[in-house]
Amino acid sequence: MPYFDAASSAPLHPVARQALQASLDEGWADPARLYREGRRARLLLDAAREAAAEAVGCRPDELVFTSSGTRAIHSGIAGAMAGRRRVGRHLVVSAVEHSAVLHAAEGLPVTEVPVGRAGAVTPDAFDAALREDTALACLQSANHEVGTQQPVAEVAEACRAAGVPLLVDAAQSLPWGRVDGAWSLLTASAHKWGGPAGVGLLVVRKGVRFAPQGPADERESGRAAGFENIPAIVAAAASLRAVRDGAEAEAGRLRALVDRIRVRVPELIPDVEVVGDPVRRLPHLVTFSCLYVDGETVLHELDRAGFSVSSGSSCTSSTLTPSHVLRAMGVLSGGNVRVSLPVGTAEEDVDRFLDVLPGVVAGVRRRLGAPDSAEPSAEAPSLVVDALGKRCPIPVIELAKVIGNVPVGGTVTVLADDEAARLDIPAWCEMRGQEYVGERPAPRGSAYVVRRTG
Repeated sequence: MPYFDAASSAPLHPVARQALQASLDEGWADPARLYREGRRARLLLDAAREAAAEAVGCRPDELVFTSSGTRAIHSGIAGAMAGRRRVGRHLVVSAVEHSAVLHAAEGLPVTEVPVGRAGAVTPDAFDAALREDTALACLQSANHEVGTQQPVAEVAEACRAAGVPLLVDAAQSLPWGRVDGAWSLLTASAHKWGGPAGVGLLVVRKGVRFAPQGPADERESGRAAGFENIPAIVAAAASLRAVRDGAEAEAGRLRALVDRIRVRVPELIPDVEVVGDPVRRLPHLVTFSCLYVDGETVLHELDRAGFSVSSGSSCTSSTLTPSHVLRAMGVLSGGNVRVSLPVGTAEEDVDRFLDVLPGVVAGVRRRLGAPDSAEPSAEAPSLVVDALGKRCPIPVIELAKVIGNVPVGGTVTVLADDEAARLDIPAWCEMRGQEYVGERPAPRGSAYVVRRTG
């Protein structure tokens, strides 16, 4: 069964499995103790730290191991903000940061830097968001939902000039290479590159003001409380080195497979938008949104066909609100499919996915009553569509059914109370070349007005 969700968690790398099993016999003792078992554990921990630091491109004494990537982000933000509390409490983030960053920022004065339709910030916009009271800035190196790479080096230079440290969430990109630029802090998570879950990295460059928060502990320079899971740490460092050793060749191979998906999906399926930057992106990840389907049903049908994929759709079972990443980009949130290929993905598995996907989408559209075409029927100057109480993608389906019933210049008003409609109706207009007039309040929900342009 092809597993196409490496962006969530990569399968355990064979090297990680071997290192984990080997270190269970040697790495169980307290590395802070001076007897021989403790010294052996310390040697394993130090070797893992040196290997991870070499992969990141930092000094070993700048890197600590945490219990997860999320913990690394929270500890990094809290410690950096506390270390610069005399400067202020203002935090700058991109609008597409991982939810862990957004949760860590709760309660702080925050400026979100907008992104373009491809999902990237501009260095000028990021620079403009920095203020005299900005204590910290955060920018992911590559987006976890659409794969777009951010201009980290340019943003880091703007932050350096302003005297503001930059924290980089490198969870998605670190398996493929070092993060360029004069960043100040960096976080990552081992299970993203095939290491065991429960190991994160936090790097704090020398000279960055940092005051650790949370439980006090002498371990990991006081920045990560608790007994180190040395076997997992050793496995994480070993797998990172192994993945990076083959990263260049594997990146080229997976990029070719992803390019095939990016090209073929719009050819095979009508009304599909491939999102994210087509060039400046991760090599293994592609995301597309299909009109007139809901993401949860598509994922279930693909699972039944033998494919494990993910979604940033507002219609997945975990949430009924649109993905904040897709919302910030202004792209369709309904029917969203994210394919992220793990190392070693076979070409024939991608070909079979492309064979199965069109039938899955067509079947879901038929069950939802989606229109087969946009051919006009009897024309009316304007129409009102009542989609109140109906969830994504029904409001857009109802709009598509009637847009051909009004003349060019006529309008369709969609009444909807589903939060996803606020994003999906403008995105549908963008995809279909219609004019989105705007949103206005209604007795229930909102009224979305669309003018037919052709």
